[in-house]
Amino acid sequence: MKLNIMSTTLYSRLGELKGITKLVDDVVDLHMHNPTVSPRFIPYMDQPDRLMLIKQHTVHFFCAGAGGPQEYKGRDMVSTHKGMNISEQEYLAVVDDIMEALDKNHFGDQEKKDVLAILYSLKGVVIRL
Repeated sequence: MKLNIMSTTLYSRLGELKGITKLVDDVVDLHMHNPTVSPRFIPYMDQPDRLMLIKQHTVHFFCAGAGGPQEYKGRDMVSTHKGMNISEQEYLAVVDDIMEALDKNHFGDQEKKDVLAILYSLKGVVIRL
């Protein structure tokens, strides 16, 4: 039976909580090895509790934004990124890592397009703050 992507939430198409958690784990791993953004992420290797909390917030943010039932209880995007002065290059490196993780997890073109649309909708509340 083929899923009708128009009537199925992105949350469902990404594998719900389990699939999105795997995706976030893969993205963070890619960030740790990406020379453009790793300096922002590597310090969390010495703070495993903080890294786990960041991942949990990211999973819930992504789940809620993709149509899932999870409630995001973290800070808003502006508060989270204010003072970080994230460059366009860093933002694009993060987007590339997310796209690579989607490929690694065998998601289709429609899921990639939907995730990319979400990422670009957030650009203004992430860079140069």
